[in-house]
Amino acid sequence: MDIELRGIAAPGGWPVPGCRCASCNRLRATGVRHEPVSAVVDGVPLEDCSRTDVPGGFEVHGPRGGRALVAAGPGTRPEPVHGVEYDAVLLDLAGSPDHLGYLRHVGAVSAKTDVAAIHVDHRVPSPAELERRMAFWSRPHHGPHRTLLLGGARSGKSAEAELRLAACPDVLYVATGPVRDDDPKWAERVTAHRLRRPAWWRTVETTDLVGVLKHETGAVLVDGIGTWLAAAMDETAAWDDPSLVHPLLDDLVSAWRGAEARVVAVSDEVGLAIVPTTASGRAFRDVLGNLNQRLAAESEEAALVVAGRVLELG
Repeated sequence: MDIELRGIAAPGGWPVPGCRCASCNRLRATGVRHEPVSAVVDGVPLEDCSRTDVPGGFEVHGPRGGRALVAAGPGTRPEPVHGVEYDAVLLDLAGSPDHLGYLRHVGAVSAKTDVAAIHVDHRVPSPAELERRMAFWSRPHHGPHRTLLLGGARSGKSAEAELRLAACPDVLYVATGPVRDDDPKWAERVTAHRLRRPAWWRTVETTDLVGVLKHETGAVLVDGIGTWLAAAMDETAAWDDPSLVHPLLDDLVSAWRGAEARVVAVSDEVGLAIVPTTASGRAFRDVLGNLNQRLAAESEEAALVVAGRVLELG
């Protein structure tokens, strides 16, 4: 099936007429405009192809026998026909990248399926940002591949980690933080994270990060290294003598280096914060900073997330 996209934008186009948002203004400044969705399938205009409606969109039957699944508009998530593996999918990836993960999860999209983003608009900051995200979503879902994402509190690092793995058919989410039933605010935060993740992702709450890295081969999201380290320092009583936790750090770095999975791990960037006033706080900062360096050195990718924006680290 040969699909030529002549327009990829939402019905109003991109930039949206009259919109003053940063995304639309960036495009206007460069003189770029993306027209609403228009495509030719095997030489035939999309609107003239045989189609079958499905919830959230429609199936296109190409003149040469291929089948494509198409999102009806922004915010729609077309349901696949049971048992069908599509030749192409045209989806609202600006709004619902996890729907691509769902389609892969149920077998409707395979490595042979062509994937394209349509109904694109100012929900994504720029064409370059869409291209950056598409590169993550087109990667193999297995490893070995390691990514370390660093950032401060509320920097957006966890959301960036989830975004990078959104299109994977199966993800193991490793929560290394403690369960705090006596802290309502912490419970609210954990619940918000769970609701943000796709329903088909698996979740495990564990501090046995070494075991996970040694046995998993698919996509793994670790959130995060800082809470794992706090538990490791508790376990080894290392708050007064940080050297006691060093064997566990060596084990983690070794498992990270030998991981077969596609791992994205979140960690706290401690080098930009104020100097802790307590000895234990300074010990934690120093150990975590050193651990971040060691993990980054063994990672194919590392990035710093600040205010929701991502700086790739060479």
